[in-house]
Amino acid sequence: MGLAKAKITVEYSGQSFDVLFNPEEYTLNKDNNFAAQAIPGLTGPLLQFVNGNLRTLEMELFYDSTEPPSDVRDQTQKVVSLMEIDSTLHAPPVLRVSWASLQFRCVLARVSQKFIRFLEDGRPVRARLTVTFNEFLDPQTEAQQVNRQTADFSKVHVVKRGETLSGIAFALYDNPASWRPIAIANDLDDPRDISVGQSLLIPSLPFVDPLTGEVLT
Repeated sequence: MGLAKAKITVEYSGQSFDVLFNPEEYTLNKDNNFAAQAIPGLTGPLLQFVNGNLRTLEMELFYDSTEPPSDVRDQTQKVVSLMEIDSTLHAPPVLRVSWASLQFRCVLARVSQKFIRFLEDGRPVRARLTVTFNEFLDPQTEAQQVNRQTADFSKVHVVKRGETLSGIAFALYDNPASWRPIAIANDLDDPRDISVGQSLLIPSLPFVDPLTGEVLT
């Protein structure tokens, strides 16, 4: 039994189609953004995590309609049309690319068509599509994938009755003296000026004061 065909599914409608020929390979890309802060007296800058970028999936799809001869664009259009704005969604659709162990929730970000063989009337019968899919994350999926209740990630804390910045710092950092990064991250001139229900950004530690360059822990 051969390898299962790669499949592209439109998430909201459930409509799907197999690619004509499986790609020979695919590439998954992922990178992060870090801010470099130069500190006087140190041998190098300190890095602070800013945000992660989307994962991307790249592959090349081959199409052939020489037997029987027909316009190969009738097949490639199935892929190309996934970049069009759906009248129901008012945006291009969210997709699922499935191929054996590969399961990728995404949108089609880029497609390049190269036609390489033609009939006598000029209609193409062979094509290579180079496609790039961008991973699609919604807030619910992001919350499930990243544990934001650890000190390694920035998160949001909603102020409860009776809480203070030092108390929040003790609960989240195990150090009540670490209230200053919270105050700076939220532009609080007075650390006592917080209210019930207020959302506070809790930065990861160590934290670099953007104004003074001081490293806070």
